[in-house]
Amino acid sequence: MAAASRQKKTARRKSVAPARRKAGVPSVVGDRGNWWLPVIREPFTGAWQRNQDLSAETVLTNAAVYACLERISSDIAKCRLRLVEQDNNDIWKEVESPAFSPVLRKPNSWQNRIQLIENWVLSKLTAGNAYILKGRDARGLVVSLNVLDPAGVRVMVTPVGDVYYDLSRDNISGIEGHILVPASEIIHDMMTVKFHPLNGVPPLIAATGPATQGLNIQTTSAKFFKNNATPGGVLSAPGEIKEATAKRLREYWQTQFSGDNAGRIAVLGDGLKFEPMAATAESSQLAEQLGLSAKMVASAFGIPAYMVGAEAPPSYNNIEALNQQYYSQCLQKHFEQIELCLDEGLGLIDAGYGSEFDLDNLLRMDTAAMISSEAEAVGAGIKTPNEARKRLNLGPMEGGDTPYLQEQNYSLSALSKRDAMDNPWAARQGSSGGDLVSKGDAILDDQEIQNYILAALTKELCGNDLESLYRLQITKAD
Repeated sequence: MAAASRQKKTARRKSVAPARRKAGVPSVVGDRGNWWLPVIREPFTGAWQRNQDLSAETVLTNAAVYACLERISSDIAKCRLRLVEQDNNDIWKEVESPAFSPVLRKPNSWQNRIQLIENWVLSKLTAGNAYILKGRDARGLVVSLNVLDPAGVRVMVTPVGDVYYDLSRDNISGIEGHILVPASEIIHDMMTVKFHPLNGVPPLIAATGPATQGLNIQTTSAKFFKNNATPGGVLSAPGEIKEATAKRLREYWQTQFSGDNAGRIAVLGDGLKFEPMAATAESSQLAEQLGLSAKMVASAFGIPAYMVGAEAPPSYNNIEALNQQYYSQCLQKHFEQIELCLDEGLGLIDAGYGSEFDLDNLLRMDTAAMISSEAEAVGAGIKTPNEARKRLNLGPMEGGDTPYLQEQNYSLSALSKRDAMDNPWAARQGSSGGDLVSKGDAILDDQEIQNYILAALTKELCGNDLESLYRLQITKAD
């Protein structure tokens, strides 16, 4: 987690009640957060009276909508939640705490961590709001987290600005009837706020139009293939047909050559001719229209279209770059919001802790790329060998807890001292043709340095002698 992101999380938010306001009965915040449940909107004017209204359950049957919801929620839920603490070097490291670790591992008695986070995210994506009820023990610590049905929660605000939540009956969460709880007992996570600061607007609203179009295309196609893919048409004759004769022919044709009888052989006489009238799938660009509706749904959720099967995946082979793009454009906001809600809701900030998702499960590289990346980090002295082995799920090795660099690498301070000499490059030239090292008037060539080190190691000298050797300055031999 970047330091800037962590600093944002540790910032405390203070609310100040407006002056000159009197306390009173809480008023209900506008239902703009849940107004579309259980009916989103009318596909056209008068659709409700004709029993053609569009329900949330109907929209969720669209394949692209379901794929977006499942992809986003499952990708966030599969990342492990960690309790972290900042050390003396300002590095956030995973720790254990008997007060906070249990609820992050097992949030309640009927859900594990993955199920809770998935439920949390789905509530945001479909209803625009996620309401999580806290359960406390005798010490006042949060020991359980329960995701509530957003349709059964109403946000209420008093005239002085205090926020309360009116909760309906929820047996699984232990709510036996309507109760009013303060904001301190609810974790309220919202999608994009457009109308009221306490009500989020779900992306499902923007996806309703293209999802409806896709469902209508599929419904029409299903009816067409139910008729054995045989379109309707017109029976025409070269002469005039009386109304009674036309009615008789129409009824005969519908009975004998439609529905389950479609595709049967018809024998026509007296110049009768059948002309199909329904547009073909090719002329109506059925596949293109269905693909366009799926792309528009994916756009509403901010997810790349190829991830829900709406288009072909990119041709280049760089899974890490694709996942990084998916994370930054679609998932990062959800990760940051959930982490911040948990930091504030569980009281982690006051205790000096923080919550953090382990993104390795999401941004995992392929094996070859990971080994190459870890090898470069160890070779550059950024990581210790054991840190790289841990990333590859391998055990530690003796002596692998120290970063290593090659012997010929010099510090910037040493190079600065060398460059301060009158002729820095002359130090590399010696009478024997090898490198010369001196301290004062004592000059050592390469062979003498090797002999000195070998003698020091043989006699098991202390590190001070070797350290003094490294402090020798490179100079020109007299």
